[in-house]
Amino acid sequence: MSAAHWRRAMNLQPRRLGQPAGRAAGSGGQPPRTGRRRFTNPVRPRHVLVLAVLLAFPWVATPFFTYQIGAQALALGLIALSLTFLAGSGGMISLAQMTVAGLAGYMVAIFGTAATDGVTLGWPWWLAVLIGIVIAVVAATFIGWLSVRTEGIYTIMITLAIGVAFYYLALQNYAVFNGFQGKQKVFPPTLAGVYWRDATPFYYLALVCALAGYLFVVYLLRTPFGIALQGIRDNPRRMHALGFNVTAHRVAAHAVAGALAAVGGVLFTWYNGLVTPGSVGTGWLINILVIAVLGGMRHPVGAFLGAIVFVLLQNFAVDLVDRERFNLLIGIVFLAIVLFSTDGLLGWWSHGRTRLSPPRKQGGMP
Repeated sequence: MSAAHWRRAMNLQPRRLGQPAGRAAGSGGQPPRTGRRRFTNPVRPRHVLVLAVLLAFPWVATPFFTYQIGAQALALGLIALSLTFLAGSGGMISLAQMTVAGLAGYMVAIFGTAATDGVTLGWPWWLAVLIGIVIAVVAATFIGWLSVRTEGIYTIMITLAIGVAFYYLALQNYAVFNGFQGKQKVFPPTLAGVYWRDATPFYYLALVCALAGYLFVVYLLRTPFGIALQGIRDNPRRMHALGFNVTAHRVAAHAVAGALAAVGGVLFTWYNGLVTPGSVGTGWLINILVIAVLGGMRHPVGAFLGAIVFVLLQNFAVDLVDRERFNLLIGIVFLAIVLFSTDGLLGWWSHGRTRLSPPRKQGGMP
C-alpha cells in the first residue's frame, strides 16, 4: 500500500510546502490530531545515561546482582516485551507467551545438548537455537491464528487453555520432554574461550538481546505495519473498511511477539540451566502478565521496569515476610501499582513529571 493510504488510515495528513508546522492540509485551520513527532525518537541525555549504567552495572555490582537480578530481569523483560507489544500496540492479551518461550527452551534442549533422559540430538548450539526460535514462532503464529478471531475474555481463555495444554503435554510425555524432570543441564556454549553462563558474559549477552528486542519494537511501531496495528487496536472496523486485513495484521503481530518470546525463552533456559514443566506452568503464565502490567503497557520499556521490580521482590520478599507468604507481598505491591496508576510504573513516572514540570505559557495576544 502507498504511504498516502497508511496516512489516511491513521488521520495523518502530509504537510504542504510552506504550510506552518502547527496546521495540516485539509484540517480547516485546526491542529492535526497526531503530530509529526510521532515518527521521531531523538536520543536524549537520559537514554545515554541509562545505557551507561547498564553497561557499567557488572563492574560495580556483585556476581549475585549481576546474574540473579540483572540477567534474569533482562531475560524475563524480553518475554514480557512480547506481551507488551501485543497488548499495548495490538490490544490483544495473550497468556501463552511463556508457553512460546518454554517451547523454544525445550527445542534448544532437544536439538542441542542436555544431560538428561529422552531425546537429545546433540546438534551444534547455533543450529539448535535457530530451530528452537523458528518452531516457537510457528507455534506463536498458530496460537494467533486461533485466537485473533475472538476478543476480550475469550482471547484470554483460548491462550490460557493452550498454555495449560502444553504444560500437561510436557508433564506427561517422557519420550520427548522427559516428564516432570524436564531437560537438565542446558547451558550456553563456550566461545572464544568465554563461558557464556558466567555472570558477566551472560549479563552482556542478555543485555544485547534485550536492547535489540527493545529497539526493534520501537522501530516497528513507527513503520506502516506498526501504525496500522495501532489503528486496528483502536478501531478494527474502520481499518477493515479502509481495506486493511485485520486478521492478517493480528496474526503477524503474534508472530513478531513469538520471536521476542522465543529469544527470551532461550535466555531464560540458559539462565536456569534447565527447562521443566514448571517453567511453563500456570504460575509463570500469570507472572509474565504481572510483569507487563507492573511496568506499564504503553511503552516497550515498561516490560523491563516490571521485570526488575518482579525479580527484586522475588529475591528479597522472603527477607521481609515469612518464606511461605512472600507471594503475598508481591500481590500487595501489584495491587497498589494497579489501583493507584492507570499504566503501572510508567503511569507514576508520567504523573510525577507532569506535576514537577513548570506550567507552559499560553500563546496569543496579551
